[in-house]
Amino acid sequence: MAIAAEKIGVIVVDVQGDFTTWKKGSLAVNGTDKAFIEKVQKATETLSREGYLIFGTQDWHPADHISFYTNHPGKKTFEVIKVEGRTQVLWPPHCVHGTENARVLVDNNLFMAIVQKGRDTRYDSYSGFMDDGGAKTEMDQILKRNGIQKLVVYGIATDYCVKATAIDAVDAGYKAIVIEELCKGVAPESSAKAFKEMKKKGITILKELDLQKTRCS
Repeated sequence: MAIAAEKIGVIVVDVQGDFTTWKKGSLAVNGTDKAFIEKVQKATETLSREGYLIFGTQDWHPADHISFYTNHPGKKTFEVIKVEGRTQVLWPPHCVHGTENARVLVDNNLFMAIVQKGRDTRYDSYSGFMDDGGAKTEMDQILKRNGIQKLVVYGIATDYCVKATAIDAVDAGYKAIVIEELCKGVAPESSAKAFKEMKKKGITILKELDLQKTRCS
């Protein structure tokens, strides 16, 4: 008796203008030039053609979001503070909802759904599955509704939102694969650490997109 293949989904994480050097974003990650975005676009098109269902995450912050250093008088960018016992990195204002650089740069027609995160003023949200306050997004419900069992994850940034999304995917019961060449991180050291953490969690790391390996891993 033939065993049905696992249904594979893709999560394209936060490929938005404010995280790219191409769009001169306020929180641009090194290496996110036009060529990188085009590579992500091409890979996403390929996966879509192969029948993988494409989902995305999108940072979508209110202007008074807790993670913006501008909302903490006297504080500077990248300072780390404590908020109600939680560690909070202070970022420059980014991906404010309704602004040009909050747009997802990959062709939106490829996506079955784009899940917005970070909408609650009080909590940061690196993961596409839940925010730092534990409130869940609709990601898990959407994936289950579509019968997804395995996820291919890539995007920006390796050491924050990609890592958090992939780890939460595993915690939610999905198999997860991260494509290294389709990710860019904030810093080399924290990105290397993120890949180690993901491997320890049982996440498969592929250097480059290989359709056969995504099906077999």
